[in-house]
Amino acid sequence: MALDKNRQMQWENVDRGRYQVSVVDRLSNRPVENARVKISYTGDPDSVIEELVTNSSGRTPVIDLKTPPLEYSMEPVEQQPYAEYTIQIDAEGFESEEVAGSEVLPQVLSSQPVMLAARSVSEEYQRIVIPPHTLFYEYPPKIEEAEIKPMNETGEIVLSKVVVPEYVIVHDGPVGDTSAENYYVRYKDYIKNVASSEIYATWPEDTIRANVLAIMSFTLNRVYTEWYRNKGKDYTITSSTAYDHKWIRGRNIFDSIDRIVDELFENYLSRPNVRQPILTQYCDGKQVQCRNRGWMTQWGSKALGDQGYSAIEILRAFYGNDMYINVAEAVSGVPASWPGFDLTLGVSGSKVTQIQEQLNAIADAYPALPKVTVDGIYGKETQNAVRIFQGIFGLGETGIVDYLTWYKIQEIYVAVSRIAELN
Repeated sequence: MALDKNRQMQWENVDRGRYQVSVVDRLSNRPVENARVKISYTGDPDSVIEELVTNSSGRTPVIDLKTPPLEYSMEPVEQQPYAEYTIQIDAEGFESEEVAGSEVLPQVLSSQPVMLAARSVSEEYQRIVIPPHTLFYEYPPKIEEAEIKPMNETGEIVLSKVVVPEYVIVHDGPVGDTSAENYYVRYKDYIKNVASSEIYATWPEDTIRANVLAIMSFTLNRVYTEWYRNKGKDYTITSSTAYDHKWIRGRNIFDSIDRIVDELFENYLSRPNVRQPILTQYCDGKQVQCRNRGWMTQWGSKALGDQGYSAIEILRAFYGNDMYINVAEAVSGVPASWPGFDLTLGVSGSKVTQIQEQLNAIADAYPALPKVTVDGIYGKETQNAVRIFQGIFGLGETGIVDYLTWYKIQEIYVAVSRIAELN
């Protein structure tokens, strides 16, 4: 432990990242106010460096924490590019929880979600350990598959259109591991988790976009073809890098990745005359080489991003010029879809009514959010409520319901308006 602590202390005045903890009730998805959060170095968990308390939205203040220098995450080097922190969470009426190995990168915001269980008679202590990032540790390389699944095999393609699912079922282990648990995970949360586990959030935004699109297309191929269900399995995808992606239960999410997934989540990658999303396979490009297979390399995508390539240019550089970005026909679990235009002052109609009703439902769980009159008119009262909502959930505080704000309202509304029985 002392060695790990000394390694952390070498970062004095080198670089810093931002960090925030968000605490919700595991059963109801509602925020937990006045949760006490203690933060320490993972190498020295008994030396508390910060003590924080969550507000009425279940969030701690954003704080700065020490990290290695930015350049460690910008080139494939031997040094670990992120700091690891341990957090201990206590709240009245809930079981205590600890998360070890929460990652903090320089110059980006790391958000650590925590889902507390109501205290039981046994008062069981919950502990999550976040393993190393895939770019810093050797995980099994991807087993090569055909990027387009044959459609003439009995029962293989069962969906008539590409749909973004509300949930995916993640088998937390390799195929064949019957002891591994299955977890129901919201689709966007799954993509954010995988991207935060497999690329660095400090990379150029178009590099992040290219990798997120590849992760989403691969995932939607598994959904569309019902790949594992047609093999007699009861899950959508695994957490094994040999078969799928690295998903890590309970890990932290980085703000640049969070925002880009919200921006792109309806998208996937297509080729002409191919109905299914493309199974976009990739590797890191340092520990494992795969470009000769026509796959994207993560470090190679970073180099192209540094040169100013757009996301689609990066993808085409690896997968070919006939690759294009497509949009799913439906989004499961969303009460009503994006109207196609921003809701601003003076707009009226059913979409405004929907947003007003949803904001009021969210306000029941988030008391910092004021309730509004449901009249179908986007006035100053609604504008102010939207602005406060955006502030709570880390969006630009414009008071305008744009695409990102619309779907964030849908996401939070669904989360708090029904018990998440699948968790």
